[in-house]
Amino acid sequence: MTAETALDPAIEAKISEAVAAKFAELVESNVRALTAEKAAGKPKRRRRRLAIVASKGTLDMAYPPLILATTASAMGWEVAIFFTFYGLDIINRKRNKRLQVAPLANPAMPVPVPNIIGAIPGMTAMATSMMKGWMKSARMPTVEEMIQLCRDGGVEMIACSTTMGVMKVDQADILPGLDCGGAAAFLDFAADADVSLFI
Repeated sequence: MTAETALDPAIEAKISEAVAAKFAELVESNVRALTAEKAAGKPKRRRRRLAIVASKGTLDMAYPPLILATTASAMGWEVAIFFTFYGLDIINRKRNKRLQVAPLANPAMPVPVPNIIGAIPGMTAMATSMMKGWMKSARMPTVEEMIQLCRDGGVEMIACSTTMGVMKVDQADILPGLDCGGAAAFLDFAADADVSLFI
């Protein structure tokens, strides 16, 4: 027959008190964690980012970067367009109202023009007028209106400072409120882009 060992009542009370305190601490910690998780909701997703290089300065090539930029900004994306070389014409206050489309070597035009006819003086003006007519009948905004939509949507528009010198474009020629920066500034943005496009 073995004798039962009884704990001192004072020690037993202290152990029970310590265990109860630890248990209460764990419960409180879990409740705090659950409350914080509920308050936070779903983890916030990083905004998607679109980086576009606009390198062409014709009327038909001005629309793609502007359409993509306005669409992405309407979807809540962060967007930047880097205008370089002939793409500077899109944001050049002296030239952007006179962007043209050449019929020469442009077989994708809705009305195909043989190169021999496309080379005739006045054909570029005619092709430009036709395209403006198509855009108007399709109720497409003008290039100036598209740029304003980009501004309204928070699209960052950067004029390439390096090629401004090459193309003899002064900062005063660039539309007001746009940034002039080097490739490094754009690359810093593009480094975290989900989609990068060269147009």
